[in-house]
Amino acid sequence: MANPFTFAILGCGNRGQTFADWLREHPHAGRVVAVADPLDDRRQKIATQHQLPPTAQFASWESLLEKPRLADVVICTLMDRLHAPAALRALDKGYHMLLEKPMATTLDDCIAIDAARQRNNRIVSICHSLRYHTVYAEVKRLLQSNAIGRLITFEQLEGIDPLHQSHSFVRGNWANESRSCFALMTKSCHDIDIIAYLAAAPCRRVSSFGSLSYFRKENAPPGATLRCTDGCPAEPACPYSALQIYVAPALNWYYEAAGFASLSSAERMLLLRTGPYGRCVYQTDNDVVDHQVVALEFAGGITGTFTMTAFAPPGRHLRLHGAEAQLRADIDGRTIEITRFSDRATTRITFAPQSGSHGGGDSNFMENLIHALRANDSGAVLTSTAESLATHRIVFAAEQSRRERRVVEL
Repeated sequence: MANPFTFAILGCGNRGQTFADWLREHPHAGRVVAVADPLDDRRQKIATQHQLPPTAQFASWESLLEKPRLADVVICTLMDRLHAPAALRALDKGYHMLLEKPMATTLDDCIAIDAARQRNNRIVSICHSLRYHTVYAEVKRLLQSNAIGRLITFEQLEGIDPLHQSHSFVRGNWANESRSCFALMTKSCHDIDIIAYLAAAPCRRVSSFGSLSYFRKENAPPGATLRCTDGCPAEPACPYSALQIYVAPALNWYYEAAGFASLSSAERMLLLRTGPYGRCVYQTDNDVVDHQVVALEFAGGITGTFTMTAFAPPGRHLRLHGAEAQLRADIDGRTIEITRFSDRATTRITFAPQSGSHGGGDSNFMENLIHALRANDSGAVLTSTAESLATHRIVFAAEQSRRERRVVEL
């Protein structure tokens, strides 16, 4: 068996912890040898799990990358705006890389990362986890086998869920563009990526519409206070009550992602009185959209739409309309149905559950990365910097269209 690879993790939040857990569960593939994060508890959690000495723990990604190369691979799971500076420095240090999506928050930075990967001849995989999801992988295979004939048009819906929207894109890290990026990039760049992957043709033009319609001050209930902890009269019945989500939580991941899980009720209340997660969802500094639709045209006349909305249950639904059949896929429900036009016969495919985040996509992603590293083949990853750059261009064009209210040619 090949020797396991060594990994350094930059950013020990939810995503960094996800990959650290995978490596702990798959010691044949690799091991974590260094971590960097400004928060002591997050950094220490991974360090303890992987038995790292104090000399392998860093309070910043810069201090880790100042050292001579410490590992074979960097896992870059920093906040979005830090992807470019950290990735460029790591690549020039000679690291291979797992780079969380989005690749970067500007097109110029995406181009620079792709150039650095080529310049240093490194293996880099961007974590567009949908390409690695079992259901999407089967949809791709079915398209390639001509199961629905020539692809004519498609529709994809991503339901974000109102509670997820409130946590991540109203109160949380991705609520304000000045601290992160626009929502189509931070939430749904991998949706655009999978659409382009399935279309298998260059995108020619794009248009988009969307706005922040609901999570606004004018929609606050009468008498609403600035924080849920301030005696708001609407709080007991409010579906976005921070007291219900973060202090006395049911089984949800929101309070864990916000760092509340290990705290006492009193400590949680203190954070809600002072931190972002206690704010009224109608009265924060959020400015990213809560719904957006993108219309795309690909070479060969393939057309389609993608919709992301906070106002739908969580999950993704895909419909592909071919010349000979229609394909419907419930991604989270793990089913595909194909209905032939010739005889109206329907074939249903059901997939067994797969453990791990993103419906098993993250685990499959890691297996693909390890395979590429063992083969020393940058072309073996499904989501290289070149692939991601091409689909990120579509995302940037869609946002340009939304802002400028016009069709954008690629």
